[in-house]
Amino acid sequence: MMIAVPGVLDPGSLARCRALIDTADWTDGNETSGHQSALAKRNRQLPEDGAAAREAGNLILDALSHSPLFVAAALPLKVYPPLFNLYGEGEAFDTHVDNAIRIRRGSDFRIRSDLSATLFLTDPGDYDGGELVVDDHLGTHAVKLPAGDMLLYPASSLHRVQPVTRGARLCSFFWIQSMVRDDGARSTLFDLDSAIQTIAADRGQADPAIIRLTGVYHNLLRRWAEV
Repeated sequence: MMIAVPGVLDPGSLARCRALIDTADWTDGNETSGHQSALAKRNRQLPEDGAAAREAGNLILDALSHSPLFVAAALPLKVYPPLFNLYGEGEAFDTHVDNAIRIRRGSDFRIRSDLSATLFLTDPGDYDGGELVVDDHLGTHAVKLPAGDMLLYPASSLHRVQPVTRGARLCSFFWIQSMVRDDGARSTLFDLDSAIQTIAADRGQADPAIIRLTGVYHNLLRRWAEV
């Protein structure tokens, strides 16, 4: 399942995030790359143990916890602390797949990467190129979202960042270990939850059918969840 999550960062939070990272020191993006990614990656990145990345990352984690759409779609168990990358003119990230296990350097924190997330921090009009291109069983999707919006997609997807031809593209990226490992099961739960919320808005949460459907949702979650 691939889904856009609008307004993860509101204008005030986006401005605070940009103030933290715009003046930070950027390094070669391959400092955190696996072998395959290092062959394909041409960008810059904030050191993940730096103060700017930690503070901006905590701001994003707090915003995610207040996003009902993110929680419903991802059913997050663990979230890798957000990282930040910058693509200038001529920089790109060729087709690759994310590592299955992500280990935070210098710690025992590790997650299984069920979902990848890209949070856009630059408005589309400020740069040309730089689309995030994701390949799945439905085809190829080129995505370029407004600043503050996020794309959530299976970490198993082949994806790439097109070369930037004007300006600069700034994003945060990270991975999520979901309580529900299987993407199909997670998609079913999301569709069911969305339908329940739509019907409840018309009938009210106390409607007997809503109560039964909510029970079905939680029984499926109980069957599939790993916690």
